Amino acid sequence: MTARTLVRLTFTNPASAVYLGLVGAAVVFATAVTLFAADPGFVWVLPSLLTFPLFLFVTLVHGEGRPETWIFLTELVLCALTQSLLLGTFTETLRGRLRERPRVG
Repeated sequence: MTARTLVRLTFTNPASAVYLGLVGAAVVFATAVTLFAADPGFVWVLPSLLTFPLFLFVTLVHGEGRPETWIFLTELVLCALTQSLLLGTFTETLRGRLRERPRVG
């Protein structure tokens, strides 16, 4: 798999682009609430839920301790990019299988 294929599957695939847009919007919203609200509360749960399956396993590595903010954000970004790649690969696989069907008629 070439670098061009990885970029195409991760960023330019329509499903991956929508997913990354949702995660990006959630991070921007959480950042804005954190900066401008007196008590941001649990606003960072939304970006974490969007990257949930993979982010759960990554955060279990920390155990009981609370990681630094930069580690948390780096893990969030890496999980979102990995899941975007998997989503792009899955949709391209489905499209390839749909194209290979013989046409009737």
